[in-house]
Formats: sequence, structure tokens, C-alpha cells
Amino acid sequence: MPPEDSHAIHCHLDRLLADHDMTLAQLAERVGVTVANLSILKNDRAKAVRFSTLSAICRELHCQPGDILTFDPR
Repeated sequence: MPPEDSHAIHCHLDRLLADHDMTLAQLAERVGVTVANLSILKNDRAKAVRFSTLSAICRELHCQPGDILTFDPR
């Protein structure tokens, strides 16, 4: 994978959604983004995330950005 396409940021939406008994579709509706866009984030394929989207996710899941995203350089 080219360097610009690789990253070591990992998303933990699956765990957070399970903790809140919420589906990706429910979160997408509450946050105001498409399920497809959240799926890209959830599956570690996102190249960027808007702070407004991250803020909305944190608001709905009652969490901090560090609960959603972590850095793992392996």
C-alpha cells in the first residue's frame, strides 16, 4: 500500500455501538451522515474524518474521541 493510503489509526465503533445497543444505521441517522460513510470509518478505510462528525459521534455515544480512535503503529 502506498504511504499516503496507509495509516495506523483504528476505529472502535463496533465496540461502542454494542455498548450502547445501537446499530450503525441508528447512529448514522442521529449523526446526520450516511451509513456508507460511517461504515468506511468503522472498517478503518477512512482517510479523514470531519471534526463535526467526530463531535456528533461523541455526543451520541457519550464518549471521547480517544474512545473511538486509537493509534497502533504495528
